[in-house]
Amino acid sequence: MSREKLANIIFPEITETIADLEKKYPHRNLKAGAEVTRFAPSPTGFLHTGSLFAALVSRTVAHQNGGVFFVRLEDTDTKREIEGAGENLLKEMQLFKVFPDEGYLGDKEVGKYGPYKQSERANIYKTVIKQMIKDDLAYPCFCTTEDLAFLRATQEASKVVSGYYGHYATCSKLTAAEAIAKIEAGIPYVIRFRSRGNHDNRVTFNDEVKGPIEIAENDQHIVILKSDGLPTYHFAHVCDDHFMRTTVVSRGEEWISSVPLHLEMFAAVKFNTPRYAHLPTIDKLDDGNKRKLSKRRDPEAAVTYFLELGYPVQAILTYLMSIANSNFEEWWTENRQAPLSAFPFSFSKMSVDGALFDIEKVNFFAREYIASLTAKEVVDEYLEFAKYNKNEQLVRRIKDNYELFLQIMNIEREGEKPRKDYSYYAMVYPSIRFFFNDEFSVMHDEFDVNEFKESLTKETLIALLESFKTELTYGEGNNVWFDSLKNIAEKHGFATNNKAYRTNPELYKGNVADAAEALRLAIVLNKKSLNLYEVLSILGKNEIEKRLTAMQNKLK
Repeated sequence: MSREKLANIIFPEITETIADLEKKYPHRNLKAGAEVTRFAPSPTGFLHTGSLFAALVSRTVAHQNGGVFFVRLEDTDTKREIEGAGENLLKEMQLFKVFPDEGYLGDKEVGKYGPYKQSERANIYKTVIKQMIKDDLAYPCFCTTEDLAFLRATQEASKVVSGYYGHYATCSKLTAAEAIAKIEAGIPYVIRFRSRGNHDNRVTFNDEVKGPIEIAENDQHIVILKSDGLPTYHFAHVCDDHFMRTTVVSRGEEWISSVPLHLEMFAAVKFNTPRYAHLPTIDKLDDGNKRKLSKRRDPEAAVTYFLELGYPVQAILTYLMSIANSNFEEWWTENRQAPLSAFPFSFSKMSVDGALFDIEKVNFFAREYIASLTAKEVVDEYLEFAKYNKNEQLVRRIKDNYELFLQIMNIEREGEKPRKDYSYYAMVYPSIRFFFNDEFSVMHDEFDVNEFKESLTKETLIALLESFKTELTYGEGNNVWFDSLKNIAEKHGFATNNKAYRTNPELYKGNVADAAEALRLAIVLNKKSLNLYEVLSILGKNEIEKRLTAMQNKLK
């Protein structure tokens, strides 16, 4: 009996041929040099920071020369699939502005090379495998779990390479007639690839990131179609990246060991092989040892960590580009106003050793980004942060006090050296809540008067605050305000000359800074705050007097 009959018995419903698929999914009509790249996540959890990094690199490569970046959902591992994970991955990609041009978009698909969910591409895989069986490139395997366990134990006892290969691939020796007899007897089976490699041989390929790599040739007869009718990752990759016309496969470096298998399968079915770019991992130092950023151990491994804290998306993307190419930071320093897409990315400039995740560098890019925004841009982004976290109370507060938020966010923003105190938007409200009377009342009740300088008596503080109520000048500029502050401080026995205070501190109750701190504590209830003059200008005379009186009463 022929292999053709075997193929027809296994796949009676398949009438298309590989030639039909080639016509259905033709080469893309793109200009010379344009790349087709993809991001191929599994719906098994959240979007990992390393996955966002890989997607950003793929999108950047495709868009540099007018190419296409698509998403394919690799959902054939049904045991690990989490309901809704695929849709959430795409929502998070959209929030980070790394959205595909075509493919699986979460709630729909766009493009002519679909379906873009592997679970819906079964007929494509079966069409290719049917031809492979005819060409003696694949065969049914009837080995049970117990058979494979016994084989593994035998190999380990003999101290040989374990796996299903060579003469250990027992079902590869079955004739077509023997295989048909087993199928007709109802014996369960999978489909395996018939490798003709030898692990004692070496194969060399050029990696776009790491350069030439020499590695052992594949000889494993891997499963390419499981008993549930779904393909394994390895075989699906070969079919999908061929018929979707991927030119560069960028993926994590943990897949390097699979390249010999993929190269052998591409060659066996006479498909053009894409180029491979194995990206470095994002690592973290743990007790001096470098390890991969972990889903289980590191909160920053999930992109939601940054979204929930309110890190600006642009800052995260800037950071990821800084670990993608060694020359990025130099370019960014000179081109801060340019979009990231203007950076000339190159695989050759990627680190081959992996990058250490650096939250301080993330914070640096975030501070620089927020400092570059107008007050309106900051408030609008802050509002989006509140909406993302479903913080309805904060959303209402921003909307109801929009003009006040604009004033607050404009403090020290328009000068030559704009303030750089926020790394993420979750930092904002705790630092400005004193502006709101309901919050100030709670803070005031909790305030401990021992926060005032220990050497200042309550009588001195009460008198000082009284003078602030009646004699402090604001609204006429920072210099005028500070001069009035110094006059009040001097009147109450505070030194206005730091040198004099340092020389004879016993002659004074404190210096001007101590007087200013007392004012700050009464108004803001914190020793640190935004520019005090601008805070006073926003609060206004009536509110300032109320707060000074309230503190006097608390001191009494």
